[in-house]
Amino acid sequence: MDNRRLLLLLVFSFSLVMLWDAWQKYNLPKAVPATAGAPAAQSVGVAPQPTVSLQTPNAVMAVPGTGPAPVKAETVSVKTDLFSVEVSALGGDIVGLDLNRYKAIDEKDKSLSLFEAKHQYVAQSGLIGEGLPNHKTIFAALPGAREMGADAKTLTLRLEAPAVDGVRVAKILTFTRGSYLIDVAYEVDNGSQKELAPHAYFQLQRDAKAPAGETTMVSTFTGPAVYTEHDKYQKIDFSDIDKGKAKFATKADNGWLAMVQHYFVAAWLPAVKAPREYYVRKVEGSREPMYTAGVIVPVAQMAPGTRTTLSMPLYAGPQVQSVLDQLARPVVDGGIGAEGLPLVVDYGWLTIVAAPIFWCLDAIHKLVGNWGWAIVLLTVGIKALFYPLSAASYKSMAKMRQVTPRLTALKERHGSDRAKLNQEMMELYKREKINPLGGCLPIMVQIPVFIALYWALLGAVEMRDAPWVLWITDLSSADPFYVLPVVMVVTMLIQTKLNPTPPDPIQAKVMMMMPFIFGGMFFFFPAGLVLYWVVNNTLSIIQQWQITRVIEGGGKAANDAKA
Repeated sequence: MDNRRLLLLLVFSFSLVMLWDAWQKYNLPKAVPATAGAPAAQSVGVAPQPTVSLQTPNAVMAVPGTGPAPVKAETVSVKTDLFSVEVSALGGDIVGLDLNRYKAIDEKDKSLSLFEAKHQYVAQSGLIGEGLPNHKTIFAALPGAREMGADAKTLTLRLEAPAVDGVRVAKILTFTRGSYLIDVAYEVDNGSQKELAPHAYFQLQRDAKAPAGETTMVSTFTGPAVYTEHDKYQKIDFSDIDKGKAKFATKADNGWLAMVQHYFVAAWLPAVKAPREYYVRKVEGSREPMYTAGVIVPVAQMAPGTRTTLSMPLYAGPQVQSVLDQLARPVVDGGIGAEGLPLVVDYGWLTIVAAPIFWCLDAIHKLVGNWGWAIVLLTVGIKALFYPLSAASYKSMAKMRQVTPRLTALKERHGSDRAKLNQEMMELYKREKINPLGGCLPIMVQIPVFIALYWALLGAVEMRDAPWVLWITDLSSADPFYVLPVVMVVTMLIQTKLNPTPPDPIQAKVMMMMPFIFGGMFFFFPAGLVLYWVVNNTLSIIQQWQITRVIEGGGKAANDAKA
């Protein structure tokens, strides 16, 4: 009995700590927006320099752009079916990127901004080599279409840097209809009298503050990540960068680099089996803590009078599992070979369970066409799968409920003699054929699955702006009228009444308080997660009530027969 109570209290306590931490994060003051007159592209960071091992033969390397950057630069606006983009003439950097199909957390009439001045979040790139342009060089945008036509499949923005010693460089951004991939290419025309062996770098810059509205429940990861075949997926905390303790693979011939946040990701995806060097660092000279994470790749050695082109795909968009899976496939299968890219979806420490659960949820959604009903049906399916375990647990609880008065009497009779009390309790369990842990162990087996389902729902960008019924128009946001949280509190109270009352008065009071404590926390949870708990609790109540009624009815009949 005591062991069962202890395990239940441990589970409740751990969950309570997680929920309290989430509630505290929800009530943290919002970050103050950056000054509008200081866009992120004007940071004073310098271009990176590759190590000797990445240099091509006879290359002459230097760190360009170490002087102060211009304060202001013109921007070019580009519109496609998926993006509204701002490209700065300073470096040709992407300093603004709105996702047209996703709404902002706080202002539903506006599109969500992935790259923005508030977090100084930008995508930068440049060339490393004497006289070559980098992210602090002023480019000139050539005339051309700035909005994707109804029949156009691609839209190209071409920017040219000033020629230096006969070397002409153009930066070309290509947007494709229906794709969150942006091709960033450099076209280098060596009109000089000497060989060139440049390198190119592609980096993402931002502050360390989590996006607005993305930490209302639990702490999700925001920061850089590196993937290689050897070291797999490596998340890098901003605090580790500050301390100089960031650990990740720096050199490889595969992999990619990303800046991850809840629901969305930006990632540079170099070509498969090409040498590269990854780096992360804190930007020196910035007014607020700023960080860059990037990758350096060599450009083919160029003789005088030759031309070469280097391109790098940039994925900037939602963490849609099917899209990421497609990009992770080999080129021959229609992907780009970005192995491991689906790992940016944060399923917590139970990814191995959560990933197949989401696959089932997605399959159900394809049948019913509504994410809310998909959650309901998936919860029913999981509950049915674990029916034998749940039944065993509820049978044990029902039997415990029957003997609770006798346990209370034993405690009153032997309360001062702990050894005698335990002996009498064990004999009672033996006579009634009750396993004290029978109600707890089946629940413990199910906990990892339900935690994985929780993380699958929490990490699914598909829930954003997804309606269910009536007033529930966004499963990723809290219920605006708090109907689901109230229903959840009621279901938890009913479950508490169905469970055997603890002999200890303090434990009994704690159990009665739990529904209100958990219910208060769930007022801030996304409606999709609360819906899952409400359905699960409702099914548990039905199952537990039926089993308890049968067992107590059978016990009463047996007693009547004996009488």
